[in-house]
Amino acid sequence: MNASHEFILRVRNLRTHFHTDQGIARAVDGVSFDIPAGKTLALVGESGCGKSVTALSILGLVPHPPGEVSGEAIEFEGRNLLAFSEAEMRRIRGNEIAMIFQEPMTSMNPVFRIGDQIGAVLRLHRGLSKAAAREEVLALMQRVGIPAAESRLEDYPHQMSGGMLQRVMIAMALSCHPKMLIADEPTTALDVTIQAQILDLLRVLQRETGMSILLITHDLGIVAEIADEVVVMYAGKKVEHAPVAALFAAPKHPYTRGLFASLPAMQQHRQRLYAIRGAVPAPTDFPAGCRFHPRCPYAMDCCRRDEPPLLETGDAHRTACWLHDAGVMAAQGKAPGLPPEAAP
Repeated sequence: MNASHEFILRVRNLRTHFHTDQGIARAVDGVSFDIPAGKTLALVGESGCGKSVTALSILGLVPHPPGEVSGEAIEFEGRNLLAFSEAEMRRIRGNEIAMIFQEPMTSMNPVFRIGDQIGAVLRLHRGLSKAAAREEVLALMQRVGIPAAESRLEDYPHQMSGGMLQRVMIAMALSCHPKMLIADEPTTALDVTIQAQILDLLRVLQRETGMSILLITHDLGIVAEIADEVVVMYAGKKVEHAPVAALFAAPKHPYTRGLFASLPAMQQHRQRLYAIRGAVPAPTDFPAGCRFHPRCPYAMDCCRRDEPPLLETGDAHRTACWLHDAGVMAAQGKAPGLPPEAAP
């Protein structure tokens, strides 16, 4: 791959705002990240932090109006998708960038058979005949592990389980051999055994095809299984970015620490799991300064007043938190970093 395309996707200062009766909702507000070719980047955070809107913005699927997508660039293999027309984006979607949506049951058309729905993608993007498309659909369904695939071609979505429908969605996403896959909560509502099978399938397919993956999830267990790098989002902002091993070894932002603390641990016996107090603020009413400060037990005056920059905290680890600013903490008479008691 050309050196300029070392990163298959480069997002720079992405902003996606919605005009509502309550005011402007800043769902995504200045987010930047890169995805290397053949690697997996995970976007994590609570519901309402802007993860799915980020994915829809990349694919040009945000309705306008009321949505408005802007920024410096969304570069896919060196091409700025923000400058693409709708016709040009239709050639990219499903063909070069594919997406697995959150809910397979609601993402499939209930009145068309499974085989016809996957076949329509092949006929549109690859120009296959109806017979050739059917053969390719059968091969795809077998590849993603759907048993008795030939008979399941004639099934309607309601005749398949959630796990099987998710496999169908993956088959559809892979039908045009995309260079990048966006997986939005690909294991939502699946039991843990099926979750493991879907994750194994994604790993195998990535290894075989070399595609890059943007994984959107709130499940840190899934992140540990499949991601190479992690971006933690909160209230439309990127608050932490690190290689997966570094993030799990030493999360730096109080929000990220809270997410990890809320995970159940086999070696600990708690009557109640830890929960971060409060809730994600409405995108029409973000607080001044650090958007996490109303929920943060370590908030200082500067947190309530000034928005923290994304600071390098070592080993490709970046964190948007004043607690890691040496100058700010020196003025407080403290060493930079979260205090030892920061982990609940």
